[in-house]
Amino acid sequence: MFKLKIPPPVYALSLGLLMWLLNQYIPVAHWISSPWNKVGLVLIAIAFSFELWSALLFFRSHTTVNPMKPEHSHKIVTSGLYQFSRNPMYVSLLIVLLGYAIWLGGITPFLLLPLFVFLITTQQIIPEEKVLEKKFGQEYLSYKARVRRWL
Repeated sequence: MFKLKIPPPVYALSLGLLMWLLNQYIPVAHWISSPWNKVGLVLIAIAFSFELWSALLFFRSHTTVNPMKPEHSHKIVTSGLYQFSRNPMYVSLLIVLLGYAIWLGGITPFLLLPLFVFLITTQQIIPEEKVLEKKFGQEYLSYKARVRRWL
């Protein structure tokens, strides 16, 4: 229904808001207190650096970084983090949400992490893969066989 219609950062921001709401209004337990919750901020910083690195690889390859238009891709990026994950930008968004959940410190925010994986997989990754398979054929199928979708 929403396939390739909502930018992945919008999913992440929306779920981040839901995480905050759950933490504020349905706090099951607060299990990560200060200063340990600051580990979440470190994860967020690392995730943003991975996000930037991944985007730079797309720019260097002169191909689109726009996840809404995979048909505009000119090349499959397979270097850097793309050797370990076909979707390091989405992994980075997941790590941002994980870091945010740690920073919030409650259990309920963690409940939305699987929802993010489900939404991004069904609404973004699988539709992208279909477009890239059609556009790049065996080259993309070989890449899919070598490198995992998430990690």
